[in-house]
Amino acid sequence: MALESIPAYSGFRGGPAGQAYNEAAFRYFLDADRRRVERSGRSIILVLASIRQSPGRSAPLPDATAAALFAGLSAGVREVDFVGWYREGRVAGAVLPQAIGPSRELRDLVSGRILTSLKKFLSADRVKNLRVRVVRLDGKDQR
Repeated sequence: MALESIPAYSGFRGGPAGQAYNEAAFRYFLDADRRRVERSGRSIILVLASIRQSPGRSAPLPDATAAALFAGLSAGVREVDFVGWYREGRVAGAVLPQAIGPSRELRDLVSGRILTSLKKFLSADRVKNLRVRVVRLDGKDQR
């Protein structure tokens, strides 16, 4: 799969929240939100989802799996959040801007909500190899 360098939609429907962005667009909007966070003192929750092929390696995603992953992510986020490729063809992402710095409890709540949503769209075989990582990004600490 060739990496598209022009920001655009990926071609996958993200569900009611809209379409999923390609990697160039996703990274562009993520960088814009990071700059906003640095100025405002707010934070972002970044959700990364992939299907592991082997420990430590995410597998290339077939179109049907990618569509299910984006549908699940979109169903688990709000209208103001966005989804797209964090790493084209391998790692899907969602960005959830926050009004305040998220606590561990909020991150756990988001993680649980996303996992529940993804399980509705992915096959049991894919779910057992699913990896979801929830990362807080703010102006002070980038991890």
